[in-house]
Amino acid sequence: MKNDWILDVLADLKTFAQANGLTQLAEQLEDTTLVAAAEIASGVEEAKPGAETETGEPGRTPRTTGTSV
Repeated sequence: MKNDWILDVLADLKTFAQANGLTQLAEQLEDTTLVAAAEIASGVEEAKPGAETETGEPGRTPRTTGTSV
C-alpha cells in the first residue's frame, strides 16, 4: 500500500524512544502504530480531493493558526 511508509517511520521513532529511555513515548508510538495500521487497512484516503497544503500543493488540508485578522 502507498501509506505503509508511515508504519516504518513510527517503528523508527519507537526504537529511538526505547533506546533513549523515553518509555512513555515508546508506548504511545506503539498505540499510534496500531491506529495507523487500522486506518491504512480500512482504506482511509490520504486526503480529500481538492485539498491543498499551506504551500498550495495537493495532498493535505491547510492548517490554521487560530488567529483572526
